[in-house]
Amino acid sequence: MAAPLTWDIFCKVVDNFGDAGVCWRLARQLANEHGFHVRLWIDKPDVLSALRSGETTYAPGSIAIQPWHAEDAPEDCAEVVIEAFGAPVPASYLAAMARSTRPPVWINLEYLSAETWVEGCHALPSPHPRLPLTQWFFYPGFNARTGGLLREVGLLERRRGFLGTDGPSKLWQDLKIAAPPTNALKLSLFAYRTDALPALLDIWAAGATPIWCAAPEGLVSQQVRAWADAPLVAGGKALQRGQLTLQTLPFLAQTTYDLLLWACDLNFVRGEDSFVRAQWAGSPFIWQIYRQDEAAHLEKLAAFLERYAENLSAMTTAALCGFHADWNPAGESAPVFAQSWPRLVSALPELTRHARDWSERLSRQTDLASALADFVKSKLK
Repeated sequence: MAAPLTWDIFCKVVDNFGDAGVCWRLARQLANEHGFHVRLWIDKPDVLSALRSGETTYAPGSIAIQPWHAEDAPEDCAEVVIEAFGAPVPASYLAAMARSTRPPVWINLEYLSAETWVEGCHALPSPHPRLPLTQWFFYPGFNARTGGLLREVGLLERRRGFLGTDGPSKLWQDLKIAAPPTNALKLSLFAYRTDALPALLDIWAAGATPIWCAAPEGLVSQQVRAWADAPLVAGGKALQRGQLTLQTLPFLAQTTYDLLLWACDLNFVRGEDSFVRAQWAGSPFIWQIYRQDEAAHLEKLAAFLERYAENLSAMTTAALCGFHADWNPAGESAPVFAQSWPRLVSALPELTRHARDWSERLSRQTDLASALADFVKSKLK
């Protein structure tokens, strides 16, 4: 039997937890489900300690987390090398790749996008200008013409089991918080800092719909506490303001955060990792996309919403896109949540049905880790 393939993944943390979150999920799945030996080279390894809390088993493969500083690199290169999100391998490592008897399969794992041009660039080669090496572009995506999305084996079955039993009740007990009011719309809030947040919290507090909002520790925690004007403690007693019950939570490991997404009726997510996990949750979600220069992020947001809303009614599509525009404002435009939030709430029944259908449809595609494994094996023949 051939020895398991060795993989090196290089990750440079840019977005606090997003890049690390994606790389960790990928490394874990390559080891757990495909039996590969994976080294995850990361410039901020401490970020992973919170994300992977409680995880200890990676059989039948293995994972080694390696601190990566400047030009530090191993003397030996793996059979597969992944530069995650443009994190370049060190020059000394590149030289080791070129010296290899059999050059490694070298992959540039790109950011997720629903833009149509991605399909034409996926799996294209890029020969190195000086060295006998070829890099391959690999794009995650939403159809078979891309690399798919990260999804562990049995993920949707576990979600259905969690919701079909007393999973949510056990989650609240494990988090040591009171269960949400039975008549409340249950929300999770994971976001970048945004000037739009206080206005939205005001709308929730003054609105007609009882809302329970779980806010894990993160970039907006300071904003939440400032709005509440109270010394909120993560995991402490919930705060009541009008129709809003605000429950702060400690930072959650990935596996626990998934459960929170499954337990909520509407999830506010950001960046890439939580964005993908919200889609597997099968509940409506609002995406706060990572801001880019010249508003390039808004084109990516529009491309996704166009794809996602393809089977929605015109009224629900308008509600979904209108709220996303308020949550991701262009330039200095001020959000008008007094209009967009009630419209979104009215659209939630259709959005809920659509979210379940969407996750089931996506689950019929090859997942990203399996697509990478198949691609690599095709290049090593």
